[in-house]
Amino acid sequence: MSHPVHHSLARDALPDHEQKQAALSYLNEAWAEARHDGVDGDCLAQASLFAALAELVGTYGEDAVGKFTEGLATRVRNGEFSLMRSTQ
Repeated sequence: MSHPVHHSLARDALPDHEQKQAALSYLNEAWAEARHDGVDGDCLAQASLFAALAELVGTYGEDAVGKFTEGLATRVRNGEFSLMRSTQ
């Protein structure tokens, strides 16, 4: 498995959007490896959501994360997380 090159000083200097892109790259690789090893996609998704929400709660607190997640239902329904959209 290949990993993006990183150095602690360079990572700190990266703009936020580049850090997010690097993080997504790591997650995509881990996801692909887990799927290759036979882990179910639904199990991966639920574990990923739990880990992400736990990290956010640890960083920002339960109230802030609660407010953030209140808007997720609308964002999901609006297709913000859909990778393939049908055009009509």
